[in-house]
Formats: sequence, C-alpha cells, structure tokens
Amino acid sequence: MTQGPHGNDDSPRSLRILIANERRDRLQRIAEIVTELGHHVISRELEVADVAEATEREHPDLAFVGLGMSGQHALEMISEIVREASCPVIALLEAGDPTWVNEAAKRGIFAYIVDGSAQEMQSAIDITLRRYADYASLEGAFARRAVIERAKGIIMSRDAIDEGQAFERLRTQSHRSGDKVYEVAEAVVKSHLLLVRH
Repeated sequence: MTQGPHGNDDSPRSLRILIANERRDRLQRIAEIVTELGHHVISRELEVADVAEATEREHPDLAFVGLGMSGQHALEMISEIVREASCPVIALLEAGDPTWVNEAAKRGIFAYIVDGSAQEMQSAIDITLRRYADYASLEGAFARRAVIERAKGIIMSRDAIDEGQAFERLRTQSHRSGDKVYEVAEAVVKSHLLLVRH
C-alpha cells in the first residue's frame, strides 16, 4: 500500500467517497476537504430518496453524512446507506448534539466529527476503515453481497426484468418489512432452493 496523507505506510489509499447533506453549502465545503485529502467525491446527495440509489450505483468506500437543517433528514440518509450494507458512515456535525449522535449510532455510524478540520477528517477515516474492516470480516460482508447478487439473479430470471428492477424489488420489500436488504435477499434464495425441482 502506498504512503497515506500522514506518511503512514498503513494509511488508506485514495478512497471513493459519497457525501450526503441537505445543505448545498455544506456539501461543497466537505467535498473540498475530501478532495484536498486526496480522495475522490463520487456522489453528492441532497435528498434521502437519492442516497440509496447512489450507494448501490457507486459502491463508495465510505460516506460522510452531514447534519443539516433537519436531524431526522440526516438520520434517514444514514439508514439508507447502512441498509444497503455498502460502506461505513461518518457523521459530520457543526456543533455537539449528544442526543442526535446517539440516534445516529443506533442506525450504524462508525464515527462522528464536530466541525472537523481536514486532519481530523482523515483521522476519522483511518479509524473508521479499520473498524469497518473488523466488522466486515466478522459479519461476512462479501458473503452478504453474494447472497444479494444471487437473489437479484433469481428475480431477474423469474420475472424477466433487469438488475436495477430486481434490486428495487429487494429494497422495496426491505422498507416494507424493516429487514435489511441482505435478509430479504437471503429469504429469496432460501425459498428458491425449496421450490426448485431436483
């Protein structure tokens, strides 16, 4: 691995980062810092509805979600990213808000920063990636993704639809049931195995 921003041999490579915030001015500021750190901003999202789609389409390495005008709006963005089980999330706050941080933690953030500098953001990225790697290995993230891909294939074959439509069906059921996309996909795969003629 190449040397990172702090001259550390184990610092992360240039990352693909999604930024979500309902405030356009904050999006721009965060994007500038991320770029200054040598990372790539792959998506900037203002609306909750667009976050899940961008996460699925772009497969970011990490996401920053900013607390804008509405705390609930930011929590919903976090939920969408975490539900896709795609990447770790770091919350960005302009001022301390322990109640909101607690709610964000319940939804799966790995870290938070209060009005952080570029150096603080990079430190948070480093720590988050280490924690997420531990989480992913424990939870079998690659196995989950494989199950989701298999479920999409089953739905595509059964209903003669494309990959995007198949994923949308999984996501819609996830919203209805409150289960993670992976759990819905696992149910599809298990039921398919029961129904296949041997």
